[in-house]
Amino acid sequence: MKLTTLPNGTPDGRLHIVSRDHRRCQPARSVTTLQAALEDWDALEPLLSAEYEAVNAGAGEPFDPAGTLAPLPRAWQWLDGSAFKSHGRLMQKVFKLPPVDTGGRPLMYQGVSDRFYGPADDIRLPSEEDGIDFEGEFGIITDAVPMGASAADARTHIKLLVQINDWSLRKVAPIEMKTGFGWIQAKPASSMAPVAVTPDELGRYWRDARADLTLDVHWNGDRFGAANGYAMGVGFDELVAHAAYSRDLVAGTVVGSGTVSNENFREVGSSCIAERRGIETIDLGEPKTGFMRFGDRVRMESRHPDGTPLFGAIDQKVVRA
Repeated sequence: MKLTTLPNGTPDGRLHIVSRDHRRCQPARSVTTLQAALEDWDALEPLLSAEYEAVNAGAGEPFDPAGTLAPLPRAWQWLDGSAFKSHGRLMQKVFKLPPVDTGGRPLMYQGVSDRFYGPADDIRLPSEEDGIDFEGEFGIITDAVPMGASAADARTHIKLLVQINDWSLRKVAPIEMKTGFGWIQAKPASSMAPVAVTPDELGRYWRDARADLTLDVHWNGDRFGAANGYAMGVGFDELVAHAAYSRDLVAGTVVGSGTVSNENFREVGSSCIAERRGIETIDLGEPKTGFMRFGDRVRMESRHPDGTPLFGAIDQKVVRA
């Protein structure tokens, strides 16, 4: 099943069903918002599935993904992991940091969730001097998860997959990290691709609670990276269980994978500028690639290996606030 949210003058928009080929959509009849659907998922999922089959059979109107909001325009909670070990090891090497002993705990921070940018929104930021960077990720959305859920239990609560651009201000982040309190200014609101999909849409490419998909990233029209999402050191089930250790997770909790990264980053490229700059530092002695400038555009899309669209594309321009 594939779901999107179109603007209707309210903060949460209007939930729509999208056809498998992304050519058609229609308003969901059984529920009006994605948040409401997630809060009563077991009862509503069969009804939404029936509507999905109707859209695939030709019902609805033409679908314009550029006109959507984020599938979940605002969420109760946004928790972003850092599950790709190659990315973490590279950053440690570049900055000459000792290995971080997490005691086996996944890395995760809690970010701003009161807004997710739509896939074609301009991204307003205050200064080019802050080190504007994109971060291509996969994410999941849960229904309600009870405190103490195991990874096996957590997997049953993963209802939707999404594609995310987790914007970062790289020159602000070290300042905030030194305080020991975490990020505020360095982490603006993130973006979502237009369509959220149920895990079954990936078929065998949803395995071990990971998206075994390539994330294609283009910066100003040039291909920047094509890393694969299966390389997560821990799956989304383990990330959800980690988050739920001491709290219930409300329906509509969004959990991110962290920057998609592979060990062979020199061959497949990167999903963020910081990683490329790190590779340049190791190979050339200093970074050669600058961060984003106002007017720059980034495009991200991950498709099913057979070419079928899944999440649609994030295609955004950075502008001065």
